Amino acid sequence: MRRRRPRALTAGPIRSAVRTAVGLLVVLAVILTSCAQIPRSGPVGKSKDESAGNPNAPVFFPAAPRAGASPEAVIEDFYSAGSGYEDDYAVARQYLTQALSVTWKPDKRALVFRSARVVKTDVENVYMYELDLAYTVDADGVATQLPEGTKENVPVTLNQVDGQWRISAVPDGTAIQEETFKVIYGAYPIYFYDPSYTYAVPDIRWFIKKKTVKAMTSALLNGPAPYLRGAAVSAFPSGMKLARESVPVVSGAAQVDLSAKELSEASTEDRQRMQNQLALTFRSQPDVINVELRANQDLVRVEDNGTVLPPVLDKTVPLRQIAISNNDLVRYENNRVSPIPDLQPVSAIGPKSPAESPVSQAVAFLNADHTAMFSMVPGQPARQLTSRSRLSHPSFSPQDWVWTAGPGATGATEVVAFKPSGVAPGAPVPTVTLSPAWLSGRIIKDFRISREGVRALVISEMHGKTQVQVTGIIRNPDGTPRELTAPVTLMTSKAPDQGVWLNGTTVAVIQGSATGTVVPELLSLASGQPQPLAPWTGLTAISGGNGADEIYGQSDAGVFLRVGNGWELQLKGLTDPAFPG
Repeated sequence: MRRRRPRALTAGPIRSAVRTAVGLLVVLAVILTSCAQIPRSGPVGKSKDESAGNPNAPVFFPAAPRAGASPEAVIEDFYSAGSGYEDDYAVARQYLTQALSVTWKPDKRALVFRSARVVKTDVENVYMYELDLAYTVDADGVATQLPEGTKENVPVTLNQVDGQWRISAVPDGTAIQEETFKVIYGAYPIYFYDPSYTYAVPDIRWFIKKKTVKAMTSALLNGPAPYLRGAAVSAFPSGMKLARESVPVVSGAAQVDLSAKELSEASTEDRQRMQNQLALTFRSQPDVINVELRANQDLVRVEDNGTVLPPVLDKTVPLRQIAISNNDLVRYENNRVSPIPDLQPVSAIGPKSPAESPVSQAVAFLNADHTAMFSMVPGQPARQLTSRSRLSHPSFSPQDWVWTAGPGATGATEVVAFKPSGVAPGAPVPTVTLSPAWLSGRIIKDFRISREGVRALVISEMHGKTQVQVTGIIRNPDGTPRELTAPVTLMTSKAPDQGVWLNGTTVAVIQGSATGTVVPELLSLASGQPQPLAPWTGLTAISGGNGADEIYGQSDAGVFLRVGNGWELQLKGLTDPAFPG
């Protein structure tokens, strides 16, 4: 049976780049509003206004039901009509019985499929819509990528209404072809904080492009994605809701109308953080210039008393790298090698895979066979932190903990963190050992902390299969790591053994080889497809600075910099360069 594709109509011309640029600059400013005090009672406001979003997003016009269509055709046409989100999926609801058309909730879940077919069951008038899923998207825009071959069966019951087949029972949500989904939906970051409110933490969500502002706000109020829960925090307290059904944008101002009770109980600092959080989240929306907090539609004053600083967005790393030259630690910067001030020689240890703290002068490194990790601070000799049969590359967080992973005493995989800075000679170094259940049986190839310290990139292998994942780091109130969250998985076409962060949403990974051709890949939390980079023979390691233009590769021939679609030799005789972190 042939599926009918909906017709797409692309909206009018894009606004000028000048206005967009101005909007993005202005939205980052903290907008001070004045006037109303927060009301403490009154009815919940309602609005039928469509939430703002990208006015140039494509609009689909699916076909209405056909007279005499078979049950199979009705099911296929109903799901094709799910691309027509206008007027609350008015066309799709025509395929449902009157009772179901009122209760069906299309926004609850989106099943994004590669292929689909209708199969009749042994039960009269009950069919299965068999899907080969690419990913699923929940009501808050959280997407879960799925490997090829993932199947899901959606039960559908039909009855005849006035001689025409109509759907009388179907789960909430829509099912959309992958190609159509990519046209209708877009990936957008919403922002939370690290527990100290110092850094902004991006949380990628998928929303309908034409209805983003309301969707972003609702998702923000519902808290971080599952892998960030407990690791990232929000200025919005649990239980805070929108007081009306839309978030209109009036003259460039997004009017966020919140429940009055929770807003009235929030401190001045928390209101400022709420406004900053919304401003960052809306920065991708060209029509939003500033944010207004409202309670029951009354404007709420947000005072800037100077105690709240805007969070650091997309934290960068210094341009210097730590490296190995002549069997000792050196500084590599501006294509020159120099000694690291105040550090004692460690050539007797045979240092490998060095790391440097982004916030202090602490460094860490492995020994020649990667079975022991050492740390060192200026004025003190190197001290051994741990020894194991195998250790991953050290990685520092901005909280000044250095992390590595390897088998514990029983052979089980452990992730360990140490805080060597500020510790007197001979005093014990604070240590944490974590053994999350999801790492059971896996061998960790690489473990790298994100720039804001809330997440970690984990590359692991089990039974010959490699996974690239991102986990959240839950900490105690004093900042001590306590737990790793269940991770999200990034799709890759290779089996990488190492990776580095390039910014808040992108990592570069490689499967190193001293003799073969290596194709590095960029993996993004905002895309399900890996992006291959220029191949190069003999790349055994990479380091990453600020963005895809600062990727360095190492081979026996020297250190190379990614330049355009190739690699350019920078320096010979240097090994294991690594940016701070």
